[in-house]
Amino acid sequence: MGCNVIRKVAIVGGGPAGIASAKYLLAEKHFEVIDIFEQQASTGGVWNYSDYAPSEELTIPQTNPHQPLEEPKWLSATSTVATRSYPIFATPMYDRLESNIPNFLMRHPDDSSLEKQSLFAGRESVLEYLNRYADDVRYLIKFQTQVYDVRRKSDGDCDRWLVCTRDLKSGKVSERLYDAVIVASGHFSVPILPDIPGIRAWDMAYPGVITHSKYYRKPDGFKDKNVVVVGNSFSGLDISNQISTVSKHPVWNSERSKKPNFQGSEKWKKEMAEIAEFISPADARRALRFADGQVVSEVDALVFCTGYYYSFPFLSSLQPPVVVTGERVEHLYQHIFYIDQPSIAFVGMPFKVIPFRTWEGQAAVIARVWSGRLGLPGKQEMRAWESDRIADRGAGRNFHDLSRLEDLRYHNNMIDWALQAVSSANGRMPPKWSEKDASARKDIPAIKKAFADRGDARHLVRSVEELGFDFQDQSMLKAF
Repeated sequence: MGCNVIRKVAIVGGGPAGIASAKYLLAEKHFEVIDIFEQQASTGGVWNYSDYAPSEELTIPQTNPHQPLEEPKWLSATSTVATRSYPIFATPMYDRLESNIPNFLMRHPDDSSLEKQSLFAGRESVLEYLNRYADDVRYLIKFQTQVYDVRRKSDGDCDRWLVCTRDLKSGKVSERLYDAVIVASGHFSVPILPDIPGIRAWDMAYPGVITHSKYYRKPDGFKDKNVVVVGNSFSGLDISNQISTVSKHPVWNSERSKKPNFQGSEKWKKEMAEIAEFISPADARRALRFADGQVVSEVDALVFCTGYYYSFPFLSSLQPPVVVTGERVEHLYQHIFYIDQPSIAFVGMPFKVIPFRTWEGQAAVIARVWSGRLGLPGKQEMRAWESDRIADRGAGRNFHDLSRLEDLRYHNNMIDWALQAVSSANGRMPPKWSEKDASARKDIPAIKKAFADRGDARHLVRSVEELGFDFQDQSMLKAF
């Protein structure tokens, strides 16, 4: 078998991106080995919830993406290996989270069961859906297994990928060679917490006041507190809204730019500029100065909803490196293929997307390329794509940002690319965006606001039609 033939594939991560990848690889009926390594005890990835929120581990400020692998917490009260039950990792999932994507857009194309749930499904419903969706590939998953290193290794006349894993329950270390590796481990591990003037001294004087949304679970701990929330992404606005039900008013929401209101009435909130300075404890008590000069003092809690770095400590041997600043994954073609070694591919790096269907489009391309039915451009052309992307969107966080409906174009381009594959009775293909779905995608903020305006009755809403929406615009996809 030639060095360029891919038969054995490792998938790092058993969340939605990893499960989708496995299904598309299996459908090719080409690969001899498909192993999924998942450090948690179940599928679902970031949708797994626990009360475990070790905010004391947060470095303030946090500006370095190069962090070691996370260590789990064990549920067992004893510390001996034999009595451990299963590992828990801190995820950004919080107790009352509801999806910010309507169920009919969020679901996988071949499983409509999510549409039986609330229009914006709660975290429990989404997790149950994902666990069911993984059932037919569960036999491929090695749970409670952490990948700690992936590197090139000579195997006769060929170089392959040595994947090093650790069984978290027994501590046993294993190594195995693969022809290709899919990185589907997500990018919600290392919080971004900016180095704002005065933050170090402020944190030392008032330990525990500053935290990050990764460690937010419930609003209860904010009762009667004066709270500042930094960031106006979906999580920032949602967390602010939840905290406002028990905290003092207003909740001070520091934001760079105005975002659509999809939470309903926000009389409890006061929009503020960016934080310019943490005022010295010698000059004021728990005080912040904002970019427009306003000052808020007696701050009891400060929650940074400022996102996450891309961080893959198990890929530290790759040259050139895929993580430098942590603001993007470097040296990728189409957000997927590692240009210097395209037998490593990434699924799930773009953000501000409809995730499940985007990951399926990526997986369809990877499966066809690695089975030999679809080609890749030369390295010069792939590098030119990355350079063009940087010229258009910058080399920072906007590189993987597919907002403003770019995810529609991207997904449909992935399908067009996959359709160029040599025909086969095998394979799996997700559909392109429909006219109705594209129209609904554009109006998600309006749909979410109408949903929120229903109050507690919102949980009974199953469709956009119940909220008065009718998406029959036949012109939406003409630009795509």
